[in-house]
Amino acid sequence: MTYTLTDLGWSSFFGAQYDDTADLTPYRITDIHRSRMDALGEAGEAMLTSPKIIAGELAVGDWVLADAEMRIQHCLDRKSLLQRRAAGTDAHTQLIAANVDTLFIVTSCNDDFNIARIERFLALAHEAGCYPVLVLTKSDLSDDPRQYEVEAQTLDPMLTILTVNARDPSGAAAVAAWCKAPQTAAFIGSSGVGKTTLTNGLTGGDADTGGIREDDAKGRHITTSRSMRPMRQGGWIIDMPGMRALRLLDTREGIDTVFDDLAELETQCRFSDCAHDTEPGCAVRAAIEAGELDIDRLERWRKLRSGEAKNTETVAESRARERKFSKMVKGATRGAGKRKGR
Repeated sequence: MTYTLTDLGWSSFFGAQYDDTADLTPYRITDIHRSRMDALGEAGEAMLTSPKIIAGELAVGDWVLADAEMRIQHCLDRKSLLQRRAAGTDAHTQLIAANVDTLFIVTSCNDDFNIARIERFLALAHEAGCYPVLVLTKSDLSDDPRQYEVEAQTLDPMLTILTVNARDPSGAAAVAAWCKAPQTAAFIGSSGVGKTTLTNGLTGGDADTGGIREDDAKGRHITTSRSMRPMRQGGWIIDMPGMRALRLLDTREGIDTVFDDLAELETQCRFSDCAHDTEPGCAVRAAIEAGELDIDRLERWRKLRSGEAKNTETVAESRARERKFSKMVKGATRGAGKRKGR
């Protein structure tokens, strides 16, 4: 099947960055395999290489410009970017997906439901510039799915919440209504919550799905890579591997958007560096004492801010070390070249 650039999500935002006289062709990345990328363009499917841009600097959903030999020469600026600090001990940024309009945060009406994790995903969405939609799955297996809706709505009275049975076609239809062609959506959440089942319903695909352990509602990793697929009614969906741990990075504004009540109260504290503990004139502590603020919410806010600041600082330090080492190597190489030329 062939698509126009508009079908693929192209807009004036990207068009303003494109010079059609430069003998470069726009493609949208749908899968990443180390140094090679699957992509779609007006001519159809393509396999691209990236001699100038390493794979870690590209994400599924990116718009790139390639030459006649299918080599990526440039990545266009993104409308939105989902990223996190990579798992493990290495302090690196991991790109999750790019140019996503709607982020579906998927969790189940069981023990997988976790307010603190939902808040992390919401902060990620707000910082990235995506519209967040909370999708509560396995409603058919819960005695009272309404209780999960009520608890989630306390995070934000304007938060869009869909309560669905992922295996029922009506569930996929409810989700599809929040991503119209040619928009792009992505699923994020733990393994086993129904992301791939919903993707199959949206795309007509038959990707393998996995169940959950009955004792703790934790799912098995079935989806192992990110991929962008066309939806039946138009538009695009990015299915991603299960993600329970999310180390936020460069998301201070996103966190304060999720906790906008606390961020506003903080501006009313007597001291600008108030820790909201025992300081006099603390508006946050006053709200707690007045019964207007849940102390557990304050602790989650503190934890998110502290973790985000640590992750951001650590990655920044790692980047600085890498730049310093790169300059040292380049300097040594130039020095060796000069000595050899004597």
